[in-house]
Amino acid sequence: MKNYKQIMNNLLADESGQDLIEYALVAALLGLGAIGAMRSLATTISNAFNSVGNTLSANV
Repeated sequence: MKNYKQIMNNLLADESGQDLIEYALVAALLGLGAIGAMRSLATTISNAFNSVGNTLSANV
């Protein structure tokens, strides 16, 4: 029983996976930020191409 308690205490004190979880959370946050920025940028680029296309069509 003492060996079991020691094993459980060691598992509770072990923090080796903490860094991996933190890196995964940071990567997920960066990914979500990138998706939001790309959606905004895609709309801006689409509007710019539509403007150029309309100007070309009107002058040809």
